[in-house]
Amino acid sequence: MGSPAQRAGRPRFDIADVVRQHRGELEELQPLSLHHRRALDAMAVCRTAALGGHLDVCPGCGFEHPAYNSCRNRHCPKCQALAQEQWISARAQRLLPIPHFHVVFTLPSELRPLARKHPRLVYDALLRAAGDTLLDLGRSRLQATLGVTVVLHTWTRELSFHPHVHALVTAGGLGLDGAAFVHAKPRYLFPVKVMGELLRGKMMDAVRRLHHCGKLGAINPPDFNHLMAGLAGTSWVVYAKKPFRHVRHVLSYLGRYTHRVAISNSRLLEVTDDHVTFRTKNGKAVTLAPARFLGRFVQHVLPDGLKKIRHYGLYASSSVLGALAVARALIQPPTSLSTSPTPSPSSSWVEQLLRLTGRDAARCPRCGHALQRRILPATPSRSPPQRAAA
Repeated sequence: MGSPAQRAGRPRFDIADVVRQHRGELEELQPLSLHHRRALDAMAVCRTAALGGHLDVCPGCGFEHPAYNSCRNRHCPKCQALAQEQWISARAQRLLPIPHFHVVFTLPSELRPLARKHPRLVYDALLRAAGDTLLDLGRSRLQATLGVTVVLHTWTRELSFHPHVHALVTAGGLGLDGAAFVHAKPRYLFPVKVMGELLRGKMMDAVRRLHHCGKLGAINPPDFNHLMAGLAGTSWVVYAKKPFRHVRHVLSYLGRYTHRVAISNSRLLEVTDDHVTFRTKNGKAVTLAPARFLGRFVQHVLPDGLKKIRHYGLYASSSVLGALAVARALIQPPTSLSTSPTPSPSSSWVEQLLRLTGRDAARCPRCGHALQRRILPATPSRSPPQRAAA
């Protein structure tokens, strides 16, 4: 696979090219679930003529540029920037102007085989257990209701399978009586050992209930008992980072984590017919055969409809007009950043793109004249989709 023509400001290589050329090899190596196939189908035609789009024409200098529609699949590395911007703009209106802690809950290796086989059930239990762990400790140790946002990730930088939950937690909460806002210690939320033990108990209880209801399939009693014993004897890893002291840092965190996919096109260093090399961390890189690369990628494709971002306590949707509003009114004095301007959720994609990349999609890049737009109909084909011209 030769390197495609590089467009200004865009990565040199595209995972979609690997999908189009090597998906057949992947399917020979392993069966694909319905949600795996849907994600790969979407990525293969993203921003190609197969999805239609529009042609920008400059009446001043004659410049023409086709722009094809996005697939909007949440696993596609080309479709997350504007979606992230829109989501952040909406969530910014709900953030409390106080420090926030960053806590990471990791699923132990003993449960990873079960997560592979029943991802929807295990991920749902992990997200719920992480949120409930923080809320329970907030009520018992601070006598307050916290605001919590949790985000599911399943990968390492090497694309290995490593399910974990990033949690953004308010440094304090609304008192249980609703009369005051209770602030946490400046650099300390809860002991990580206590959070790990509570998470372990909640997850073990969830797994037992799923097994009792027959949702985990046929597991021999000795095997299940062995699994439970292993979980009970394992120290569950919880990592607490120092708090974000300002709202702008919280927004930066949200931008990095909420819409991140397993790997971005910018991390691809080399793509050929027989290997894919991608950057990991600390200047290191991994090289895999293309089908093996896709195999690692699809293990991070989530089941359709699974919500990987969830909100609990003060940040739950049901609290917006109630407890969250009360908590906001009780926080005094508001930080200077609490009134910092945030992007309007109602702004157009052209305005969001300009703010995000500095590129004005409504103006000709050559002469600056206002562009005219013509609709391009979708042209599905059995042949490889045509991409937008440089």
